[in-house]
Amino acid sequence: MSDVLCIYYSRTGRTKQAMEEIASEVGGELVRLRDGVERGGFRGYLRCGLDAVRRQCEPLKRYETDKPLSEYRLVIVGTPIWAGRCSAPIRSFLKEQGLYLNKVAYVVTRSSESKFQEVYRQMDSYTAAPHLLAVSLRCNSVGHHFWQEQFIKDVRKYLGK
Repeated sequence: MSDVLCIYYSRTGRTKQAMEEIASEVGGELVRLRDGVERGGFRGYLRCGLDAVRRQCEPLKRYETDKPLSEYRLVIVGTPIWAGRCSAPIRSFLKEQGLYLNKVAYVVTRSSESKFQEVYRQMDSYTAAPHLLAVSLRCNSVGHHFWQEQFIKDVRKYLGK
């Protein structure tokens, strides 16, 4: 059983790939969240943006973790950026479970130049304590692997590994 939970939502697969790599490197349990809303294609893309702007939250589909959230030494939450905010499924997760997250880190994936660091504060508003670590990754950019590796080093340092 792992001391680290890597929980994420991914529409295009970019956040999934980043979280799989991070979970593999830190020995984390990997859990994918889904909300049952059709988010594929151009219409799905538009819906995602509208849901983010409206702060719309749909119920999540059932998911399982090996132990209660409060028992993990670190919970790493991965989300794409939608319209300058975290994804609607991650907002749903944080609204439902955020008070159980005492030790949390964030991985946000983005397609633009902006790092969207204000999203960390948005996410912190739902958690029991502010985030300990965070990284903003622009997929396929020159610095993507550097910042991802730096985040992994920071996680290992935090865990004392």
